[in-house]
Amino acid sequence: MLLSIEHHTRYVYSEAVNYTIQQLRLTPQNGFGQHVKRWDIKVAGALHPTEDTYGNSTHALVIDSPHQEILIVAMGEVETGLEVISQHENLPSAIYLRDTPLTLSNDAIRSFAAQFKADLHSQSAALENMMHTLLERVNYLTGATQVTTSAAEAFLLGQGVCQDHAHIFISCCRSIGLPARYVSGYLFTADGSLMQTHAWADVYLSNLGWQSFDVSNGCRAGETHVRLATGLDYRSASPVSGMRSGGGVEGMASSVIVNHAGLPLVQQRRIDNSELVKNAELMRQAQQLQQ
Repeated sequence: MLLSIEHHTRYVYSEAVNYTIQQLRLTPQNGFGQHVKRWDIKVAGALHPTEDTYGNSTHALVIDSPHQEILIVAMGEVETGLEVISQHENLPSAIYLRDTPLTLSNDAIRSFAAQFKADLHSQSAALENMMHTLLERVNYLTGATQVTTSAAEAFLLGQGVCQDHAHIFISCCRSIGLPARYVSGYLFTADGSLMQTHAWADVYLSNLGWQSFDVSNGCRAGETHVRLATGLDYRSASPVSGMRSGGGVEGMASSVIVNHAGLPLVQQRRIDNSELVKNAELMRQAQQLQQ
């Protein structure tokens, strides 16, 4: 499947920002069944390419002149559903047994995960069972959690979004001795229902290697998924992170268009209109902040 992607991220500030530095994990790489045909990042600032600890292709964005708005546009084409292409791993899999504040397990998570612990030959099936059971226990609900919500908090709440599902699944896997990592990326849906970045989890099985589980959709990640970055949790794999000097109150909005050649033109227009509405609302909020 050939997917075209356009990802807009816009920041606005109530006062002038003197200096901004951000780390952009917005560049997909070849491997895990995907091949990048073309990709570009457009932003009014200096971009410095590098590779982070986890092997992600990243860019440091530096803006050292006063500004009240940042628009980042990442776009390109990625072919998916290919035979697995080997990808260099910077770190040993055991690193992904390490807990973080967002993925730290508690008694409830450990008790839940223990029932899915299986022998080598049954691990894959047991994890699929855990994925489906977890989705029944933690309902998908937008706005129920924040980016700072931990796996334990979301599990107790019984609600969350893809980030929370990934964190809980990772926490469960690590608690039963399986290395697991967070994946940020994009998801193609035929109805255009998801216009944000997506998240799922990789789990390392000694007899199969890395296996990908999209808990929020109750499926294995496949040709409808495009991976951007991996890490121990959201903080180490988020598409954009950084810091600034000045700026007052910050407003942020993002939109994602994922399309392929078979999508009807009427659907493309619906997605485009939705993006325009989001940008208009963001600018309205910015004007209110500046008053």
